[in-house]
Amino acid sequence: MTVRNVARDKLEQGHLSLGVGIRTTRSVEIAKMMATAGFDWLFLDMEHGTMSLDACAQISAAALDAGIAPIARVPNGQYSIATRALDNGAMGIVMPHVDTAAEAREVVEKLKYPPIGHRSVGGWGPHYQLQKLSTGDAVKALNAANLTVVMLETPTAIANADEIASVPGVDVLLIGSNDLCAEMGIPGDFGNDRLADAYGKMIAACKKHNKFPGMAGIYNEAIMPRYVEMGARFILSGQDASFMIAGAQSRTGFLRKTLGK
Repeated sequence: MTVRNVARDKLEQGHLSLGVGIRTTRSVEIAKMMATAGFDWLFLDMEHGTMSLDACAQISAAALDAGIAPIARVPNGQYSIATRALDNGAMGIVMPHVDTAAEAREVVEKLKYPPIGHRSVGGWGPHYQLQKLSTGDAVKALNAANLTVVMLETPTAIANADEIASVPGVDVLLIGSNDLCAEMGIPGDFGNDRLADAYGKMIAACKKHNKFPGMAGIYNEAIMPRYVEMGARFILSGQDASFMIAGAQSRTGFLRKTLGK
């Protein structure tokens, strides 16, 4: 028995795994749209966005059928939201602001089923088309498929990257570049060598412990390649609102320039 997670598949094959932030969209059609656009996973943002758990679950169910992995970010420590998102279609959780190995172990304990963690078994959601299944087989398959992603967003987290990456059950270390730069006193300076040094430490820790390195918060096409070439593979590539605005501005710019003021 297997459950397919396109985002994990790409990572295990050594390819870029491309995600798109969903903060303003509430319609389930966004799953098919972003799959058609070529993304591998949705970043369903319940930390900074106003998305409800219900909207997250509905989009997640649609994403499973569309062949794109729904991954939800929850506020730090909000495990009651995280586990219900997983129960109802999400294929992974992004936990922000993880600074230590002890915090990473708590994330795993809450989000993975036994024997890896202590997540409660509450029946089967849309991952299995709501079928009745063997508990042993299902928890093993979901543990193997789901991505447990911890965000490193402070200098303390970067200093502890090796210990965090060593925690069994953690799959991805994802640098939150905006918060990390702000914490380092270089807000928005994504080309800064200090940020590159932080990425180097995180990527080295991931290679050492066979985890996947991720990049978030950097959308400048002149800067993104630097960190991808260093080894980042789990890439938050942009957000729904930004893509919509860019597309709309392109069209109005074209029409006003070529067909009149």
